[in-house]
Amino acid sequence: MKPRNRLVALNVALAMALGVVGASHLVSAQVGTDRARGEYTMVSGRTNSGGAHAVYILDSTNQEMIALRWDQSKQTMTGIGYRSLSQDGQSNPGR
Repeated sequence: MKPRNRLVALNVALAMALGVVGASHLVSAQVGTDRARGEYTMVSGRTNSGGAHAVYILDSTNQEMIALRWDQSKQTMTGIGYRSLSQDGQSNPGR
């Protein structure tokens, strides 16, 4: 078999394998959970550690909150915290 024919056969086999793998993994990000469409509020504030300000994003529908800050060196927002408010409300911290 010529090298060109081998490459064509290899490409066909890889394409078929990719099609099988792609078709078998059609699932949602969170299997078995229905997530309601969120209602968001964003607030800017300082962090406990000082330094850069943070953006706090509250999803009141799903009762979740995340904190993000701007990373100047990477030019991206980075996550600095997550809280599930519904789990916090159910906990009994004690004294």
